Amino acid sequence: MKILLLTLLILVGCSTVRPLEQVGTRTESRITKASAEQFDKVPHLDGLPLAVAIYSFTDKTGQRKPSTTLSLFSTAVSQGVDAYVIKALKDIDNGQWFRVVERGGIDNLIKERQIIKQTRDLYGDKTELSPLVYAGLILEGGIIGYDSNTRTGGSGVVAFGIGPYTQYSQDQVIINMRLVSVQNGEVIASVTVEKNILSTGDGITGMTFYNLGTREFEVDISQTYNEPGQYAVRNAVETGIIELLYEGERKHLWKFKQEIKK
Repeated sequence: MKILLLTLLILVGCSTVRPLEQVGTRTESRITKASAEQFDKVPHLDGLPLAVAIYSFTDKTGQRKPSTTLSLFSTAVSQGVDAYVIKALKDIDNGQWFRVVERGGIDNLIKERQIIKQTRDLYGDKTELSPLVYAGLILEGGIIGYDSNTRTGGSGVVAFGIGPYTQYSQDQVIINMRLVSVQNGEVIASVTVEKNILSTGDGITGMTFYNLGTREFEVDISQTYNEPGQYAVRNAVETGIIELLYEGERKHLWKFKQEIKK
């Protein structure tokens, strides 16, 4: 009886519980592919690349990782989102849309230039440093919302004491992006993007009585997959930048290059 029950549990469990490594790989590949497809669909800029500066793109929510049992000090979302913003700006149309200037580490950059200048003055080198590129636009914004368990649920079925079940919960991250004109400080374009973060749990449970109901055998096998929050944040950043491009075109801030039909 024990061997039969264990065999049934293993067979049903193998068909129900998803390998965690496979789920994570599919998620990462799906998001990366989706981002590349979005970037490929963006029209070319009709003109020279736009110089843009990013000083910071921070988490403004202060949210901690959700937990039902522990007090966690880790934040719910990444604190280095500006790296995603810079990468997305450089990837749009292979860098033909934006010239991204360094501002997050501007103090280090200026110190290094001062060292170069002092060394050249000391040894009589008359070579002049190139002037820093100044930005006509500043991209401001950050993560403005993080809501846990915006949707929860699950399902399951049990027959003869054996059956699989599935549970899920959904979080939501919200970011805001705005382009500011350096000439007059006006916010010329602004977008807000929402992305969902999904967590799922699959498992199987089984229970039976034997020896005339005097003994009980019970087993519960489960596995939980939490979609990494940085995937949703990165996807939201890339979607927000694309939305900014289309909003700027609608407001006649720049023009898309017209494709020549052959």
